[in-house]
Amino acid sequence: MSESAAAVRAVVFDVGETLVDESRLWLRWADRLGVTPLTFLGALGACAATDRPVEDAFSLVRPDIDVAAEDAAWAADDPAGLRNSFDADDLYPDVRPALAQLRTSGLRLVIAGNQPPRALTALRAMNLPVDEIRNSAELGVEKPDPAFFNAAAELAGVAPEEIAYVGDRTDNDVLPAADAGMRPILIRRGPWGYLHARRPEAARATVIDSLLELPGLLAGTAVR
Repeated sequence: MSESAAAVRAVVFDVGETLVDESRLWLRWADRLGVTPLTFLGALGACAATDRPVEDAFSLVRPDIDVAAEDAAWAADDPAGLRNSFDADDLYPDVRPALAQLRTSGLRLVIAGNQPPRALTALRAMNLPVDEIRNSAELGVEKPDPAFFNAAAELAGVAPEEIAYVGDRTDNDVLPAADAGMRPILIRRGPWGYLHARRPEAARATVIDSLLELPGLLAGTAVR
């Protein structure tokens, strides 16, 4: 085991496509926008492949769209629905068992991602076995800003070099985490995860296909 791995005492997790399968969310958006699922998912894939922001997928299928206004209108039309959010049914099946094993090993666990305020409420309602849950809306800064990773380190309560950061993107997650001194772990799932795992810069990270690989990968690293 490398010296960096031996120093890990906390794990910080991204949210979308790391813990949460966003498939249902995007399918609801396709329906709301009046396009087929394949059309909207294809637009998202195009954004992932060309390093365009997710927001561009909306303007590709609806050039005149105001996403915030559409989201507000959707909330008025369906106030009790999930709409542009998620719930416990959207967790990937490896999330709870992996978190439980990591917690048992003595690692401190933090969830911190770029998410709107309602996502924070949804995550906290899931009763996940973690120590802290925060998001960009609450922290006031978004990835890949270095200040986000400084805030994540404060939440973890240990030095950056003692933190493993797990995410599905090189640009927003693992590369800025590595630049912050953390151990970068890229999970290969979701469109960004599969694409980014093939890029040369992914060599800076450990690539995994399931969160259930983490307990073995980080075995013996926790300091109680």
